[in-house]
Amino acid sequence: MPTFRIADIMSRFMDIYRNLEQAGDTRCVLCIGNFDGLHRGHRKLLGVARSIADSSGTPLGVMTFEPHPRRLFRPDDPPFRITPPQVERRLLESLGVEALFSLRFDWDFASQSAEAFIANVLDGGIRPSHVVVGYDFRFGQLRTGTADTLREAGYPVTVVEELADREHQAFSSSRVRVALRHGDLDTANRLLGWDWEVEGEVVTGNRRGHTLGFPTANVELGETLHPAYGVYAAWARVQGEETWRPAATNIGIRPMFELPVGQVEAHILDFDRDIYGEPLRVRPVRRIRGEARYASVEELIRQMRVDCRITREMLGVG
Repeated sequence: MPTFRIADIMSRFMDIYRNLEQAGDTRCVLCIGNFDGLHRGHRKLLGVARSIADSSGTPLGVMTFEPHPRRLFRPDDPPFRITPPQVERRLLESLGVEALFSLRFDWDFASQSAEAFIANVLDGGIRPSHVVVGYDFRFGQLRTGTADTLREAGYPVTVVEELADREHQAFSSSRVRVALRHGDLDTANRLLGWDWEVEGEVVTGNRRGHTLGFPTANVELGETLHPAYGVYAAWARVQGEETWRPAATNIGIRPMFELPVGQVEAHILDFDRDIYGEPLRVRPVRRIRGEARYASVEELIRQMRVDCRITREMLGVG
């Protein structure tokens, strides 16, 4: 069993490989798939793989693809990622994954047959000791490869059956996306098994918040799914701090000022520090209201005061 090296400064404990030349022969227990959201179904799969890895004294690895295949096949879709790469990496590490193979997904990669994928990626690259996949796993051009294809190639394979809720609906990334687009954080978080959040670098805005007396830390959504636009009671955490701070947070385009694209604007309560350029995590808890256009700036300011009061009440802070 090889000694894993620190391959990426973004992680202290999980090695990250972006090509097969970096990876070499790892002999790990390998989960393959798109783990967008890392919802409870994904966590069941990773739990099974973790047990196999522990019992065999083998590292646990995960293979994902960047960009997400949906971005390649449906480039005109609006942003849909529940977990952009930096969030996905942090969650995978917290679940005990020791090696992440984040392979570039382009047309050359997508055009590989199932047999070519096995030869190039598994036989000629990672050479896992065991493969763990979900019940609906398919791979290779036209999705012709299955778990049986891997077994025929000589790999031990465990297939994990779907995990369903009390309504007998499978946990899925699609259900999480629907909940977020409706602003239903309670349902989204129940399906995920963790509290959904947005993460990004604080960017310089037009400083209208400062002018109005409500300075905001602005984070671009990028490829992250846009939840229902509106004002949310949220928690915010600045990198380097252990504390989650309450924040009245607008997610959207601010109809009065018409931003060109939706973004996160967090007014962190009782906080006065310049954090431009610093990473910020914003965790919406409850949607207070939708976005609205006001007759005057004075009316907007009155509403923002109400939003801050409701945020404190919802989050239980003074």
